Amino acid sequence: MPQTSIVFSSILGPSCSGQGQPGMGERGSGAGSSGDLVFQEGRLISGSLEALMEHLVPTVDYYPDRTYIFTFLLSSRVFIPPHDLLARVGQICLERRQQLETGSEKAKLKSFSAKIVQLLKEWTEAFPYDFQDEKAMAELKVITHRVTQCDEENGTVKKAIAQMTQSLLLSLAARNQLQELREKLRSPAMDKGSVLKAKPPATQKDILGMCCDPLVLAQQLTHIELERVSSIHPEDLMQIVSHMDSRDKHRCRGDLTKTYSLEAYDNWFNCLSMLVATEVCRVVKKKHRTRMLEFFIDVARECFNIGNFNSMMAIISGMNLSPVARLKKTWSKVKTAKFDVLEHHMDPSSNFCNYRTALQGATQRSQMANSSREKIVIPVFNLFVKDIYFLHKIHTNHLPNGHVNFKKFWEISRQIHEFMTWTQVECPFEKDKKIQNYLLTAPIYSEEALFIASFESEGPENHMEKDSWKTLRTTLLNRA
Repeated sequence: MPQTSIVFSSILGPSCSGQGQPGMGERGSGAGSSGDLVFQEGRLISGSLEALMEHLVPTVDYYPDRTYIFTFLLSSRVFIPPHDLLARVGQICLERRQQLETGSEKAKLKSFSAKIVQLLKEWTEAFPYDFQDEKAMAELKVITHRVTQCDEENGTVKKAIAQMTQSLLLSLAARNQLQELREKLRSPAMDKGSVLKAKPPATQKDILGMCCDPLVLAQQLTHIELERVSSIHPEDLMQIVSHMDSRDKHRCRGDLTKTYSLEAYDNWFNCLSMLVATEVCRVVKKKHRTRMLEFFIDVARECFNIGNFNSMMAIISGMNLSPVARLKKTWSKVKTAKFDVLEHHMDPSSNFCNYRTALQGATQRSQMANSSREKIVIPVFNLFVKDIYFLHKIHTNHLPNGHVNFKKFWEISRQIHEFMTWTQVECPFEKDKKIQNYLLTAPIYSEEALFIASFESEGPENHMEKDSWKTLRTTLLNRA
């Protein structure tokens, strides 16, 4: 069946090791915190929100690990909005700056200011969308104004801040343009009209008329996948966590508009599944339908070989839709050995164990790849989202002592970081605009139209199908 994500309906209706400071033992003080951080074998596993925030802010002698910066900035939005976190970071910076000023150590003050700018630079690069909020941008200006006060002589810090601000504004402008472009795009048209006698005109092209090479079509699907998944950002994926955590009184509810990318990408899977079913069901001749099924089987196999598991699963789902699956006379002519292998890879038993093994193999290939063709990994998005969802659901945000369960957020961050690495791969295949345009704009049948076309191709075989066929005909005649 098409991908109907229980996660979306219920929510929206290299490894981050996190190594601690050497010699901290099991309980450490971090960077000027009140000792309210807990480490296990050098790994930060929990702490109060305040201590975790203090651990984020540098000192003269300390700068947080980059994996900690990414993980904390990503996970903190579950508890506190980014602009409030930025305000607290600014407050901690001011307190530490005042301590250095009283000590009359100008060199240390410059070093501290440079580290603060570096932290802000990493924040604006990793999560630029946080600064679309006017409050966050205002807080950023306040902090940068404070740190430039120690740099009146050579302007090094000021120059770094100017470069950071320019890059941030360019990034925000690009994302706004992309958002406008997305809003102009339309999903493939849904053909909901009567198809009782609507045989396709002889001149009407089908997918085989556009592309008869399974490898080429798989490559164009990979182009579309990478273009669409590249619009998803880490903070978008964190909405999976922040939207469902209704028990946390201090949680950041998040911006519902950020889930647009998730829903749009999830919807692409459904559209592809329905397009496959439409291409099969609208074919009049059995011989041609058989060829169409075998073609899509070959496309799915090429997607698997590329590492495009999302398109592969969508194609298999489309061929398993009831209007297609019931075409027994057609399927009897299909050489199904290759299809059986594909279904084996996507067998849902043991939590999709076979698929996860294949995904692990593709991941290892990607890590050792010498060419961009070998770097492609496009996981089944719905399963990835469910993994994040259930990882969040089975582990609490807070431990009994009130600490943030940071061990949980290390793992969520690790998976999201790995996913983001996959999305940044540049597609190595030549782009064919005509094929892509067909895939994105070809009309697709509604579920009702699919069944009608299926029954016209191969009549109902049992009482249940006969009743369904009768009901559909009556509905269409009344509608007419």
